[in-house]
Amino acid sequence: MKKIAWITDSTSGLSKDFIEKHNIHVIPLHVILDGTSYREEVDLTNDEFYEKLKIGSDAKTSQPAYGEFVNLYERLKEVYDCGIAVHASSELTGTYKSSINAAKQTGFEVAVVDSKMGAYALGKMIKNGIQLQEEGKSYEEIVDVVRSYPELAEMYLLPASFEQLKRSGRVSTSRAILASLLNIQLILGFDDGKVIVHSKIRSKRRAKQRFFELIHQAVNEHQVKELCVMHAGVKETAEQWKQELEGFHQRLKIKIATLVPVAGVHTGYGTMAVSWLLDGKNE
Repeated sequence: MKKIAWITDSTSGLSKDFIEKHNIHVIPLHVILDGTSYREEVDLTNDEFYEKLKIGSDAKTSQPAYGEFVNLYERLKEVYDCGIAVHASSELTGTYKSSINAAKQTGFEVAVVDSKMGAYALGKMIKNGIQLQEEGKSYEEIVDVVRSYPELAEMYLLPASFEQLKRSGRVSTSRAILASLLNIQLILGFDDGKVIVHSKIRSKRRAKQRFFELIHQAVNEHQVKELCVMHAGVKETAEQWKQELEGFHQRLKIKIATLVPVAGVHTGYGTMAVSWLLDGKNE
């Protein structure tokens, strides 16, 4: 059986314990706060990032240097037969392409997968892949299954305001002002790796209702058994959402996590998000 290396980036949202237990190799993306660059979850924790974002720090993102991938794959090919790398959407970062090119340059056999999003769903793809490996599946079988996951993943975000969307350039100043005046709330989603406006809704109360409707639909129509509620620095809101959702769906397993900073840079402090993977393995 081939010895497989698992590779990802810091948008996976995997816990340090899981990363260490399964020897996953993580390339960190960078967040830039007030001109200072930090490696995500290395130089700055998620909580520390959102505390800075809350007080109005200027925030940007930056992908890892190409050389980091080259150096990693040079090391890995001395120990492993092959690798499986799952990365954040190629529409949002160049990390995926860097991983592919570095594998070619170093001659290390790596199946590089574009998750077409990030955060919980990306991490779940890796967890399921490792489970298949532990079940004795071949490298080729695991790659085929993991490549099918991006089409089965869903993620929605509910920004708390337009302020950070405006700062990051995701919406224009004029649109942000108009939306604020009309009390318009955006629900963002993903379409083939691109962030899209899924819904425009008047009032935060109705936006939350629509968010919950999306979750109810996933559970009732697609038999989702596990999902993750993510928050941008507002854990108490995530806890409240979890309690409310458990009241509707007693058998639904709900996890809570902090939204990865590279997403929070664009959507802002206070953003809420939810994600799941329609793969039949959520237990």
